[in-house]
Amino acid sequence: MSDLPTLPVTFRPGHTRVILLTAGVVMFLVISAIALLLEQLGPGDRLTFIITGAVIFWVLAQLARVKVIADDSGVTVVNIVSRRRLAWAEILRVNLRPGDPWVFLDLSDGTSLPALGIQPGIARQRAVADARTLRALAEAHSGPSALPHEPRS
Repeated sequence: MSDLPTLPVTFRPGHTRVILLTAGVVMFLVISAIALLLEQLGPGDRLTFIITGAVIFWVLAQLARVKVIADDSGVTVVNIVSRRRLAWAEILRVNLRPGDPWVFLDLSDGTSLPALGIQPGIARQRAVADARTLRALAEAHSGPSALPHEPRS
């Protein structure tokens, strides 16, 4: 297939990432400003506010780190708290059905792995295009397989 992207290629939910990181920064700054502006707070209370803001930012940054990286030897799926490396031959099917929150990879060991790096939440057309591209890459690198029909938009 000639329209395959040059590898390596990274799929990630760009709009969602921007929103999460922006919200994290804003929340950290607002909570820290409140901690510094409230005169009745002692140093320990101020520190607790700032640490709380930092924890909220960290949680949102973890949510924003999701991605799927495809290269010549396989795929790396980075989800919220996990990272998994797959050889192309391990991926039997790439699924993004209507209503799915993200892509699911059906694997040769009989399990299914969610790939949160491709999710139709805010940018549905982009997610559908990314799912089709990942499906085409999987077909090209592991030969013909039982991949399902194209995801519907």
